[in-house]
Amino acid sequence: MTTRSAAVRSAPALTLLAALFTLLAAGPAPAATTPASPPASDTGPNVAVSQAGNYPTQPNSYGNFSVSWASTGTADTTGITRLTVDLPPGLTTGGALMYSTPYDYTFDQTVSPDGRHLEATFRGTRVPGRGDFMKVQVSSGAARPSGVIRATVANRDDVDAADNVSTYTVNGPQRPADVPRRPAVTGIGTTTGPGTGGTAVTVTGTGLDDGFVLFGADQATTSHCRATQCTATTPGGSGSVPVTVVTPGGAADAPGGFAYTGPPPAPPATPVVTSLNRSSGPSQGGTSVYVLGKNLAGGTIAFGDAPAAHVSCGDSFCSGTSPAGSGTVHVTVTTAGGTSATVDADRFTYTGPEVA
Repeated sequence: MTTRSAAVRSAPALTLLAALFTLLAAGPAPAATTPASPPASDTGPNVAVSQAGNYPTQPNSYGNFSVSWASTGTADTTGITRLTVDLPPGLTTGGALMYSTPYDYTFDQTVSPDGRHLEATFRGTRVPGRGDFMKVQVSSGAARPSGVIRATVANRDDVDAADNVSTYTVNGPQRPADVPRRPAVTGIGTTTGPGTGGTAVTVTGTGLDDGFVLFGADQATTSHCRATQCTATTPGGSGSVPVTVVTPGGAADAPGGFAYTGPPPAPPATPVVTSLNRSSGPSQGGTSVYVLGKNLAGGTIAFGDAPAAHVSCGDSFCSGTSPAGSGTVHVTVTTAGGTSATVDADRFTYTGPEVA
């Protein structure tokens, strides 16, 4: 079972902490191994993982390396993207820092008590071609380190598992990374629980390694997966939802799903929009707009009644692309807590002739 690392850091804290990183190893190591991927599918999103950096190669040494993931398909990668890092004996980490800007996403992580297993959750939307990375600090013990550093990526909608594992062999020859097998879920131990969440659920199957559990679109508040079993704790919810195990090899639904009983938890705070980085754009749409405010995480954006495209929302920052329109409209954000109230600061004016 993992334990929670330092709380999710704000954008200013990330900037300050990033300045503290130094490359302590002698020089960049050879590139880590990521399996070659076939051409991107035209049927959906694809996410790929890679790693590179300054790995500790001597006793009592320090280093850091980046675990990068990119949206390489032909459709947006959205929702929860999960990264894992496993270190060989003799190497440990205290956690990772996200470097990507703008902060139109949420990022969370846990590190195992022995410091050798890291799980990170990134929630946002990435258009094809966009990448992100986290930097992992690593230290070695008294012995000369050896073994394989393994990084994985998983997203429920990923259409290609061939590029979801990256490996680097410390002080040894590099070898091709494995292609993870597709998971299969054969049973679920508990199928009902209160809407407030907190129900322990056991999911069984095969190929569940490095997986995480979704109840509907929401991640379990805790989950731990090994090859044939996942244990998870339900988030709050309502109605009947599918239960999905997502691994680097793909996603599989449990038979029957999960039914919430009783009232759901209280909704989150209502989103608030305080400003836009742009207040106008052409009537045909396509303007990239940043929305600032609070309580925005996981939200969607609308220009008047028309939904924006490529929407990604962190706690206080959203990005999106304007749809076609005319006149002056309010830009609002909607989350499970409701829709932001309209204010003068959220007005956006379309320029040029009206689009038919």
